[in-house]
Amino acid sequence: MAVFQGMEHIVQYCMPIAEAAVRSGCLYWFVKPFVRKKKAVVYGAAASFLTVVLFYVLNLSFDMYVIYGMASLALFSVLFWADRRNYRQKLFLVATFFSFSWLAAAMSEILYDHLYDYGQQTGSMLNHPELWVVLYVVMCLVFLAAEFAFIAIGICLVIKVYANKSADMEGKELMMLALPSLMGVMGFEIMRYYRTFYAAEIGRLKHTYDVLQLLFCAVSMATIIVVIILYQDIKAKQEETLQTKLLAAQIENIKQHIGQVESLYRDIRGVKHDMTNHVLTLERLYAGNMNKEAKAYSEELKAELAEMGGEVRSGNPVTDVILQEFKKEAERRVISFCTEFYFPEDSAINVFDISVILNNALQNALENTQQGKERKIYIESYRKNNAYMIEIRNSFAGDLQWDEESGLPLTTKEDKDGHGYGLSNIRRVAKKYAGDIDIIWKEGEFCLCIMLMAE
Repeated sequence: MAVFQGMEHIVQYCMPIAEAAVRSGCLYWFVKPFVRKKKAVVYGAAASFLTVVLFYVLNLSFDMYVIYGMASLALFSVLFWADRRNYRQKLFLVATFFSFSWLAAAMSEILYDHLYDYGQQTGSMLNHPELWVVLYVVMCLVFLAAEFAFIAIGICLVIKVYANKSADMEGKELMMLALPSLMGVMGFEIMRYYRTFYAAEIGRLKHTYDVLQLLFCAVSMATIIVVIILYQDIKAKQEETLQTKLLAAQIENIKQHIGQVESLYRDIRGVKHDMTNHVLTLERLYAGNMNKEAKAYSEELKAELAEMGGEVRSGNPVTDVILQEFKKEAERRVISFCTEFYFPEDSAINVFDISVILNNALQNALENTQQGKERKIYIESYRKNNAYMIEIRNSFAGDLQWDEESGLPLTTKEDKDGHGYGLSNIRRVAKKYAGDIDIIWKEGEFCLCIMLMAE
């Protein structure tokens, strides 16, 4: 019997540490998709685990509820220290996991109690006292497995329904998302209080109370998931509205380009109409041996024609105007702009879609070529069998952070409203033509490659 009692004491001592290990493992799994620096998640989960173990080993007289609260604070501190971006989302993750872990523990405890009571009443246990330790060990493992299963269900659902994990969270959004978790934790604490201080009264209605507590915990976890789903729906509608605004702005830009093209053609028609007069004027000047005046007149005429025609020849008047505008803007910002772009007239690719690509890509290139000594933008296009390729290179001296879900760089602007959608718009157009985009980033240069199938 002494051996069995010793084993029971060992299990009792190791059980809180094992539970802390299970929660820390789940914590790493839960937080990892939301944080860029994966080492920070490892350190955060380790800090949470060590906090619980430290309080337990030192036998400090604190409630486990408080100890895990301190562990959650340690987790947030490590994550915030390692990556201060989007700290509100980190608060949401900590609050949600804290709620999940205790609601799961409450449901597991109910399962543990009822299975333990059932096991105690079996004939095998009554006739073999030495099996009590085995029953206790088995039930401890059942408790840990049930707690892990309940937490895992919550984690899987949150990771699945929380679509845009890299999006910044506002203060009001944090309040909306964290409130169900806080209410669940408060409800759990109230139930625990009544179960502790009114054990005699509850004993007569134990089964009813346990069913109500189980339902409360399950509904609380479901409420957290539902609120996250509603939040993601709201964010998706906001993004759709913003995308619509951006598309409307791009359409307006195209209308302006088309208007400029029409103006260019009107000017060309006007010059064509006046060309006979210009030729006659030059003939008179040369006939009168006024070569100097004729040369000056011809130079002035060539300059006027060049100004109207523009310096860019891409094979399409719309893309000509777009490239010419960006070339002028680049020169205004003292950025070298070189183009070897041509529009594939013999393909099924629409000039409107090409204009969306050029506007977004060149705007990004202009905005990100502001740093560094060599400031240049180079654009070219070429055919490779049935694939039409566009490459835009620009000097880039900054650093990039990547969105793991989309594989695209995140915007570096503090004001995210209306920014960060250029590359996704380009990818949307590329996929329309069974293509895609690729980004090559090396020291000093950013290269965007767009592939579209020409037929």
